[in-house]
Amino acid sequence: MSNMQLAENLRYLRKKHGLKQEDLKEFLSISRQAYSNYERCERTPDLDALTRLSQMYRVRIDDLILRDLRTLPASEYETVREAFDGLREAVTPYTYAKNEETGKSLYLTEEELDFILDFRSLPEETKQIVTGFLKASRQE
Repeated sequence: MSNMQLAENLRYLRKKHGLKQEDLKEFLSISRQAYSNYERCERTPDLDALTRLSQMYRVRIDDLILRDLRTLPASEYETVREAFDGLREAVTPYTYAKNEETGKSLYLTEEELDFILDFRSLPEETKQIVTGFLKASRQE
């Protein structure tokens, strides 16, 4: 089911913050076309994307979906912003990984991705040592 208000709010907030669809594509780890579909009301973001967008723009998810943010009074907008003062300025960008055989998926931070790439370049003996250390750490 499409949500025209959500699409309009996403377009409004992106432009208000001087962002391009390309910036949000990187932030959400999706294609630019997929993000464009959100703004054209041809596709609805999943809960993870909605959460990340609401945190980044510092608005509540229900406001993002239901209210015309172009008409939100400044005093209400500041209240919404204050509600998120404890959050980081932006959500850490993640890389999406999916195992096609099992269907399992996860999001990796840049640091986790670097770790995996470094691990893959290690000699086999060193990989066994690292793997043993990690298994022992989980058991503690």
